[in-house]
Amino acid sequence: MAEADTIAHVMRTTFLRLTPDTPIRKAVADLIASGATAAPVVDDGGQLAGIFTQKDCFGPALHSAYYQAWSDTVARYMTHNVETLDADTSLIAAAERFHQTSYRAYPVLRDGRLVGMLDRADLLTAFLDLG
Repeated sequence: MAEADTIAHVMRTTFLRLTPDTPIRKAVADLIASGATAAPVVDDGGQLAGIFTQKDCFGPALHSAYYQAWSDTVARYMTHNVETLDADTSLIAAAERFHQTSYRAYPVLRDGRLVGMLDRADLLTAFLDLG
């Protein structure tokens, strides 16, 4: 498979990043405004610490409905054990991962560093472009 057939060529390199101490209301608003289904959560050193998804937003949303307050930070609601893809993953292998899981987006790493985000639409668009 040619190098152009890897997710490095279809992933987004400009994307919303959150930190564990981002106020939860701001995180939910920013995620919605970005149009993304998920945002990586990075620590002070720029390392991937978690992921905050649209699904994760329902916890604080329900809390705010009951208690009329958006309290806490992303650290409380984010998913800590993050599944990732490597930038050199083939389009086929990435499609198989999406097909086998309910994940809508994956952080993409190269040499352990966050370099992109890949969501279902990115990958499906790549398949359409291939013909």
